[in-house]
Amino acid sequence: MCSRLPRTACLLRLIELCILLSHTAAYFGLTGREPLVFLPAPFSNEPPTGKAHLKQCEQMTLARRQKRLCRREPGLAETLRESVRLSLLECRYQFRNERWNCSLDGRGSLLKRGFKETAFLLAVSSAALSHALAKACSSGRMERCTCDDSPGIQHREAWQWGVCGDNLKYSTKFLKKFLGQKRVSKDLRAQIDSHNINVGIRAVKSGLKTTCKCHGVSGSCAVRTCWKQLSPFHDTGRLLKFRYDTAMRVLSVTNAATGETELAGPRRHGQSHRSTDLVFLEDSPSFCRPSRYSPGTAGRSCAKDTSCQSLCCGRGYNTAMHLTTLSCHCQVRWCCHVECQTCVREEEVYTCKNT
Repeated sequence: MCSRLPRTACLLRLIELCILLSHTAAYFGLTGREPLVFLPAPFSNEPPTGKAHLKQCEQMTLARRQKRLCRREPGLAETLRESVRLSLLECRYQFRNERWNCSLDGRGSLLKRGFKETAFLLAVSSAALSHALAKACSSGRMERCTCDDSPGIQHREAWQWGVCGDNLKYSTKFLKKFLGQKRVSKDLRAQIDSHNINVGIRAVKSGLKTTCKCHGVSGSCAVRTCWKQLSPFHDTGRLLKFRYDTAMRVLSVTNAATGETELAGPRRHGQSHRSTDLVFLEDSPSFCRPSRYSPGTAGRSCAKDTSCQSLCCGRGYNTAMHLTTLSCHCQVRWCCHVECQTCVREEEVYTCKNT
């Protein structure tokens, strides 16, 4: 049971919820080319009524203590599912042109290793959970929290003016309680996992901005209300992908002064690693061929001039002609109607060879 495992293992259980959503990308028609802001959310903005949330909590792979927290908060179950959706779609979007494309195949084996990809999964999952909790508070889907505690604004005024801030403070506090954060283990892998989880939370926090709204006459700012607002999760995903690209390999050393076990790696900017750096233990496999970590890259679509050479691992690629339909010759008709014709276009599609 998760209740007997450290905090990081509990988050790994949440990541495994992605397997329950293995058909999500197909459901949304995810190609990796569309901006995530246009992807529809499958969950309601209203908390479940009656005892519906109790059934949702029981269906999740959670520790006994976590299920108790879930049952107390009617909006938590759907928020957890929303965080899984966010992390899954963002991971696949950021790695759409990489050999490892965040495939669910081999996810269990991958989570047992100390690869860069494992570090990213932990970071993006904790970031998605933190983001989803903060958004659930400000949208009214959680009963035990509300708008952020911005100075000079009452919650009733915030709801009335539509300026309810994202409650990242509550989100972070609840997340630590939910994951059962305790003192850092002496185990090297546990330290690395805990560090990468916190990188994800810090990435969300770095996107917290102050937004203001004027209430004066004729748009003047005689009266102004300000609140905290999170950046779109796509921005967080982009930042974490950069952290992945610049991740550092570390090892365990003993601090001579304190006797404590610490993480150490190549020195960068005068220090071994920063609190915002993703860290990993071992080099990743190539992900070129099918293995217990991924299905390989055979049959993957690629861009001829940019990604085929790397993605296909030197095996070459097949070229095929496909017919696609699209709207064309669009005209605006008075007053507010757009008429388009349907055109057929022939385009080349490139896929990686098997051998």
